Order: sequence, then C-alpha cells, then structure tokens
Amino acid sequence: MNKLVYIQILLLLTITLTGCHLFDSKSDLPIEMVAFNSLTSEELELIPVSPKDSTVKKIAIDHENKPLINREYNKDEVYCVTFHNTETDTSGTLTVFVDIDKKNVVGKGFTSK
Repeated sequence: MNKLVYIQILLLLTITLTGCHLFDSKSDLPIEMVAFNSLTSEELELIPVSPKDSTVKKIAIDHENKPLINREYNKDEVYCVTFHNTETDTSGTLTVFVDIDKKNVVGKGFTSK
C-alpha cells in the first residue's frame, strides 16, 4: 500500500515540475542580448566589457531617432539599448533599437549622448 502512495506522489511531483518548466519565462533572451546578437563584427569590437554593460530604456520614436529605425516599423515606442564606452572620435554611442515584443531589432546606429 505504501508503495502505491509513493508512486502516486512521485508521479504528481514529476508532472508538476514538468508543467512549471513549460511556463518558464527565463528562456527568453534579455533585450541586451537580442541587441548584442544583431551587431556586426566591427561593432562587437567596440564593446570593451560585455553586453550587460548597457542601458535599456523604453522610448518614444521622435525626429531624432526615426532615421535610425526601419521604415516599416509602425509603432510609437521602442526599446533603446545603449552600449556604454562605445563612442569613437567620429561617432556617438552605439545604440540598437528593439521592438516592443523584445525579439526583433528594428534599427541601430550611433547617437549622441
């Protein structure tokens, strides 16, 4: 009788843990990594430390950043990922724009601080 109870508890525990894993949201990439994965090798060389050395902000699209964003993007807001310590003598700071869905890069370029 005890074996039957232990088997049922073990089965219930296994199903519960499997179900929790299916709804785990940690499998999604962080916004910084989505932006980092879109960079070219030349842009990657500008990042001295890691992709986590960046700032993520939700911003409205305006006349300053609109030229850097894909023309087909039709929403009013984007996530702006600014990589620190990437400015050069001729350009501003490396910035990548990520869609509100946090999965697609919709633009990038160098912006002034």
